Amino acid sequence: MRRFRRYGDAGQAFPIYITVVGGLLFLAFAYFAVGQAAANRNDAQTAADAAALAAAQDRRDQLAGAWVQNLLDPTKWQDIFDGEANGLGLSCWRADQLAAQNDADVLRCLPDGLLGYAIEVETNKSVGHSIVPGTEERKSNASAVAVIESRCTFELPAEDAGDEVLPLLTCEGREWDLDPKEPVELLPKPEDLFDVHLAD
Repeated sequence: MRRFRRYGDAGQAFPIYITVVGGLLFLAFAYFAVGQAAANRNDAQTAADAAALAAAQDRRDQLAGAWVQNLLDPTKWQDIFDGEANGLGLSCWRADQLAAQNDADVLRCLPDGLLGYAIEVETNKSVGHSIVPGTEERKSNASAVAVIESRCTFELPAEDAGDEVLPLLTCEGREWDLDPKEPVELLPKPEDLFDVHLAD
């Protein structure tokens, strides 16, 4: 009789064992699906960040070029450092390039004020097959904003100082004693004049 009860207990435990193992497998697949989705979202955010930074850097380079063109007219410098200059073009083409390099497409690209770009991207790859219904075609979206900040300050020279006297330009502690006769290669670079970073 005792031996019969042991076999009966074992028979009752087997369905419970199967149920527990099945539940654990389901949880494992569910966690895998969550991991797939998280990885896809991370890829989307990486693409959005890179695209926003690329667009802002292109705008920074354009502003730096405008500053060089107006080197002899310091009255225009502050406007340029504030993001205003003639002939500036949209920089979304750089956002498109960097998004594509990160396997994503730009859905939205807009200037964020005069000194920034707001970008939204979508991954080309979907989350993929999983136990969660509908993930096969679901893609991830992410957005980012990159901003440009002037690194430099200056004071306009006195009115009687002469046209060839340029302001002393101070960019984060470094002083540039500018000479209008020196070659362009010796002038501050775009990264000396402006900082580009993702918005907090």
